[in-house]
Amino acid sequence: MKRISIIFLMSLLAVSCGSKRKIVTKKKGRKQKTEQVSKTREPEKATSSANATEVYIANFRQIAMDEMRKYKIPASITLAQGILESGSGKGRLAVKANNHFGIKCHGWKGQKIYHDDDASQECFRKYKHAESSFEDHSTFLMSRSRYSKLFQLSEDNYKGWAKGLRAAGYATDRKYPEKLISLIERYQLYEYDDEVLGRKESARNDKKNSDMNHRVVKGDTLYSLSKIYNTTVDKIKLLNNLTDNELSIGQILIVK
Repeated sequence: MKRISIIFLMSLLAVSCGSKRKIVTKKKGRKQKTEQVSKTREPEKATSSANATEVYIANFRQIAMDEMRKYKIPASITLAQGILESGSGKGRLAVKANNHFGIKCHGWKGQKIYHDDDASQECFRKYKHAESSFEDHSTFLMSRSRYSKLFQLSEDNYKGWAKGLRAAGYATDRKYPEKLISLIERYQLYEYDDEVLGRKESARNDKKNSDMNHRVVKGDTLYSLSKIYNTTVDKIKLLNNLTDNELSIGQILIVK
């Protein structure tokens, strides 16, 4: 009888030890799996963030240069303000309202969007296309007397424009001029001022722009554009951060 009891106790001990080893192995496996997932996610975020501003410049540089030709506002200033105010096109106002410059309603009779800024739920202008936001930005500066001194500056004086915008009350941030100047010099946005003023070989740059950008017209689809520019739908979507196949007339796409 004693022998049976001893055997029974030893069996229970063996089962108990075996169970503990299984639990330890399972926890170790989970830990290794968690570390592997963490390592594969980090680089993707960094890559996406690094390309956002460059994509924005490629999308809107031609519009900024067109605005400079019409209104004498440096293209470098327009682009730098757009990047800063819209978070390189990722901010809520840019995404939901095509408002790239944070322009508030101020008697605006068009569509509106409400957004927390200096105060809760302030009224901002809403546009059908991003291009309309750039046009309105130019006319906004032209039509208000407090910005009139800026138009007495030379068209390539981006530093004077950056400081003058802050002095005229465009932004409350004391470092606003430094932020604009930093963006202009980091991404060499002054080169677009030089191009408009005829200081660069415009033929070479025009060819480069036409190779890279396409303005969407009626009937365009991602598939048709992929055939025209000898690329793929997936590549166009990746270059433009598109999540679906919807296109808007007037939209500017990077195609190469």
